[in-house]
Amino acid sequence: MIGAGCGGAGCLGLIVVVIAAGFIYWRSQKAPVPDNANYNSNRSSDRNSNAPSSTPGSSSSLSDDNRHRLFQAASVTHDNELLKKVNKKLGLIDADGTPNDKYAEFIKDHLVWIFKNTDWIGEHNTPEKGRAYVNEHIND
Repeated sequence: MIGAGCGGAGCLGLIVVVIAAGFIYWRSQKAPVPDNANYNSNRSSDRNSNAPSSTPGSSSSLSDDNRHRLFQAASVTHDNELLKKVNKKLGLIDADGTPNDKYAEFIKDHLVWIFKNTDWIGEHNTPEKGRAYVNEHIND
């Protein structure tokens, strides 16, 4: 039983990160993508940066990039409590710890973010570096 002992949100996040890391490794073995490659997405979403956050303790002041960095850093720590704290901060889970409707959308966006930020991920790839980043930026 692989998921024994970890919270649903923590395990799902960890599984996504592991799958993405495997894909990044696989892609790194292939020919590099030219710098002028275009990413084309036709997804529509209702995002209003002026809208108040509906989750207590979440921060709408973080940029999308900083939200993903915080999530990624917490994920590499393998600390379910820290990941839960970050997920609450980002408004991805409800007060009882269950993922809300924003969680799935964030994870989809995070996969795209991972491919664009492999250098940052490589610099913050240990539990110690991840924890240090979270501790430094959790209150931003």
